[in-house]
Amino acid sequence: MNWPHRQYSRFIQVGDQKWHLQTMGQGPPILLLHGTGSSCHTWAGIAPLLAEQFTLVMPDLPGHGFTQTPPESGQSLAGMARLIRDLLTALDIEPTALIGHSAGAAIAAELTLAGYVRPQVIIAINGAFQPFKGLAALLFPVAAHVLALNPLTIYAVASGAKDSRRIEKLMRSTGSEIPADMVARYRDLFTAPGHVAGMLGMMANWNLAPLVRKMAGLQVPIYLVSGAKDAAVTPASAQTLCQTVPQARFIPLPQLGHLAHEEDPNAVAAVVFSVLGPSAT
Repeated sequence: MNWPHRQYSRFIQVGDQKWHLQTMGQGPPILLLHGTGSSCHTWAGIAPLLAEQFTLVMPDLPGHGFTQTPPESGQSLAGMARLIRDLLTALDIEPTALIGHSAGAAIAAELTLAGYVRPQVIIAINGAFQPFKGLAALLFPVAAHVLALNPLTIYAVASGAKDSRRIEKLMRSTGSEIPADMVARYRDLFTAPGHVAGMLGMMANWNLAPLVRKMAGLQVPIYLVSGAKDAAVTPASAQTLCQTVPQARFIPLPQLGHLAHEEDPNAVAAVVFSVLGPSAT
């Protein structure tokens, strides 16, 4: 498989958890966390740009990509944060900054609020901090849990993903137009039953409400980088968070969608450098 930057890949066993991650670059260490259903491949375009000034640590989240799926206790927000803490301890890395995309931004905030890391700054790219409301809040986790427990459903999802048109439609539904090779990598992921099971397990165990209640107490700056065309996490949700989180700052990205860093790596890298340049040196 032609996986992006595979020469930087490594596997590491930490306790009962086997991880896949990529590390590249030199300079102050930065932890990059992808979102639900993705993998470290999402950073393929922006990583070489950031690696000119920083050491990048880019794991596949538990159950995603090539990282082992943990027990159910490790698939929640708090559980994933604990596993990532253990990974960083094993690597002997204390990141100076965290960059999270979508659900990865929520994990970055949880890591910080739990005291597992002490970053100087968090950058949330289209960060998914808002829980579902109303009936969806009750039905969505239940549905995901049922699907995750049914191997036939998992294989059906993986089989259906072999239709490239479905994957292309799914990617466009985020409000982003990403390169064909990145679409192909998502097809690789969604046709892998293990990845699908890990993704559904994460969705079934996700609960953002406790995190949202704690966000006002965040002691480090968090920059909410928001794509104007994001159809998954609207800019309005980021602006609302700014009203309740004193350390939050809103940075708009015109013309970009949910996968902004895949659409235009240069534009997002410029934002990252503008934020990290003085604080990470």
